Parts: sequence; C-alpha cells; structure tokens
Amino acid sequence: MRTIQFREAIAEAMSEEMRRDESVYLMGEEVAEYNGAYKASKGMLDEFGPKRVIDTPIAELGFAGIAVGSAMNGCRPIVEYMTFNFSLVGIDQIINNAAKMRQMSAGQFPMPMVFRGPTASAGQLGATHSQAFENWFANTPGLKVVVPSTPYDAKGLLKAAIRDNDPVIFMESEQMYGDKGEVPEGDYTIPLGVADIKREGKDVTIVSFGKIIKEALTAAEELVKEGISCEIIDLRTVRPMDYDAIINSVKKTNRLVVLEEAWPFASVASEITYMVQERAFDHLDAPIQRITTADTPAPYSPTLLKEWLPNSNDVVKAVKKVMYR
Repeated sequence: MRTIQFREAIAEAMSEEMRRDESVYLMGEEVAEYNGAYKASKGMLDEFGPKRVIDTPIAELGFAGIAVGSAMNGCRPIVEYMTFNFSLVGIDQIINNAAKMRQMSAGQFPMPMVFRGPTASAGQLGATHSQAFENWFANTPGLKVVVPSTPYDAKGLLKAAIRDNDPVIFMESEQMYGDKGEVPEGDYTIPLGVADIKREGKDVTIVSFGKIIKEALTAAEELVKEGISCEIIDLRTVRPMDYDAIINSVKKTNRLVVLEEAWPFASVASEITYMVQERAFDHLDAPIQRITTADTPAPYSPTLLKEWLPNSNDVVKAVKKVMYR
C-alpha cells in the first residue's frame, strides 16, 4: 500500500468524486489558482476547470448561501473554509438553511453538500483562529460531523460525505496536512457513524478524535511499560456517534477517559459521559475522566499555549487516576 500525505488523501477524495459525478464541485477561498491554502486541492483547477473549482471572495456567508441554493437544485457542492473559525461568518446558512431544508421541505430538497476545512488550534495563531466547534455543529439536528485523524480515514470518510444526501461538516487540522499514512489505490469509502478501535486494550478505554488522538496513542505507549493496557477508540464521526462502540469497550475495560481538543462546557466529552453513565453505569469501576483544553480562549504565548492544550502527560495522569495508581 502506498504512503501519501493527509492533504493528498483529501485532494484524491475530491478529485475521484468529481470524476465520478459531474454534479460535484469545489468552491472556497484560494482553492483554485493557489491550489488551496494548504494545498489540499492541488491540481484540481487544471483538471476540472474554473466552473467546478471556484475561487470565491472573502465572503463566507455569500458562498455558503450559493452552495445551499445549488444543492437544492441538484448539485453536490464542497465548500472549503480556510479555517472553521471563519465558518462563523456563514453559520446562518449552515444552521438555518443547510441543516433544516430537508425537514422544512418535507423531504423535497435533500441537501447533499460538504463544508470542510481546518479545526482547532494550529499553534500560535491567536484565540480567534484556534477554536474547535465540533460540539457546536454536532448540537444541530440535520448535520453530520466528521473529524478524521489519518490519511486513510480522511479519504474514505470524505468520499462517503460527498455521496451523502445530508449536509456534512468535515473538520480537518492544519497540523495534520503533512502527516503521512498508508492509503490503498482505488475506490473505497468508510461509512459515517462508525468508530474505529485504533488500539486494542483491556484495562481502560480512551475515546478521542482528530489530531489530539495522537496524544492518547503516545500515552498508551508509555502506560504499557507500567503494565496498563489502553483501548483507544477514534470516533471519526462525532455525529452520528457510535455509542455502541464506546459502551462495548467500557463493558470490557470498566474505565473511561475522554480526550478532546475543545472547551469543557457542553463538550463532546460531556455527551459521551452522560451516555455511558446512562447505559453502562454498573460496569464502571471508577468515575469517568474528561480531558479538554483550559476553559479560556487560546493564548498566544507558547508557554501558556502548551499548558492550555491537552497532552500525553495529562492522559497518563487521567488513566492512572481511573486505575487508582
């Protein structure tokens, strides 16, 4: 199996779907002439031309609205935001139109569209460019929310998202575009709503998603030296969430740690904690531990940013806490 970058997996997924279906097109800031702000659409303008790979003005509300209208008329748009921080300018179109049109039209208007781009912190970019909104979008009925952590998952999930007849929020990370991983040749999809066990274990379950899952994997390598076996579940899709995968793992390990790169209040981790206590309370041998960013805007200072973000040491401490070590 060949090894490619995360950004190449994204470009392949979009290109393959555009070859398969002429109703698919890409629009966003710098996606065409510049090959994408993160080179995730490299070569696509040359292949598909300016009618299907469209550079937009800096007007997220405007081009999100154009995409919604085109989806209602039979197209399958992919909207790239340079960062999901900028999606807030166009969130009215996502929440009030894309997410609700199918129900409000009694099913007459499916909304096959993907909103994609980077999420969460990418280093010293300041508080307004370092936010994770997975829980915001997942709170909205009508939207599906996907956050891949590997090139293999990214390609398979994005192809499934483009083929889906509902709006999908597809959230990546600026710090992952250069990551390399094995991706097979040829067509494949990964179904939305199915979690993946990235590491088998028996002592404690760690649930995470996106780039922060790397910290869980690093922690698991350290903990195995102390005889602690961690099972790591990658949600991949935040909504719909694969609750059964989490519950089944907790029933095996009897302990749960949730790692998320977002603020703690009303987080995805909070939802998972509620569902586990409702469906698997009698299987828990320790209170669930939740690891999130600090409950403040992201700092710019590198020293403070390091403290603000969760890391593998935080995971090790949380695992030892539920293990009573």
